[in-house]
Amino acid sequence: MIEILTASDLVDARSTGRLVGEILLALRARIRGGTNLLEIDAWAREAIERAGARSCYVDYAPSFGRGAFGHYICTAVNDAVLHAKPRDYRLREGDMLTLDLAVERGGVAADSALTFVVGGARHPEAEALIATTERALEAGIAAAVVGNRTGDISHAIGTVLQAAGYPVNLEYGGHGIGSTMHQDPHIANAGRPGRGYVLRPGLLLALEPWVMTGTAELVTDPDGWTLRSATGSLSSHAEHTIAITEAGPEVLTLRPEAPAEPR
Repeated sequence: MIEILTASDLVDARSTGRLVGEILLALRARIRGGTNLLEIDAWAREAIERAGARSCYVDYAPSFGRGAFGHYICTAVNDAVLHAKPRDYRLREGDMLTLDLAVERGGVAADSALTFVVGGARHPEAEALIATTERALEAGIAAAVVGNRTGDISHAIGTVLQAAGYPVNLEYGGHGIGSTMHQDPHIANAGRPGRGYVLRPGLLLALEPWVMTGTAELVTDPDGWTLRSATGSLSSHAEHTIAITEAGPEVLTLRPEAPAEPR
């Protein structure tokens, strides 16, 4: 299913996107060495419920997972990269952590992710990986203009990732989003320009480049959800929900510069 939002839907989408950005930034500000991943999940639940929103994850039970996800946020550490279930683990200074959050409010969902080094410790390999995924996301957003195709976005993202020497997995990538979190079209993180679905005003997309330093192969944890590098290499993930508009791509999940109380 591909949804095209109306002008009134887009108002709600902006509100939901702003909420996701605010929650992610507020969570990041609280996290330090010694923080337990289950604490982060509890903080996410509190923020979502306080804002009158609904988690897109708790009851989510797609074919690629094992049962319902059962948590409010994905917390991927070091070699974990996607769909990482929070667990009883205390973060260490220098760990790489990805927070991936999707909520629905007002009938519209928004999805966003960021990766950072816990405690602000210098970690050149991690910093280069994070910077590359963020540049790839920026390139994908820049290509998301009316009349372009999904392949143009994939090509823009993949060009950045591959130029940096990172292998690209095509199984998981960006996606349409609207009244539900995961919709068509699928947007791979590499591809050929000029192919795929034509971008139209009112289309919402969640663009999400993610990479692992040494492989494109994933393995699944015993929890049936957490995906991590098959070689134990570091991973990074960057994601924003955007709206296609006549004026150009509009990023809905931007994060305010200073942590704010989610509203």
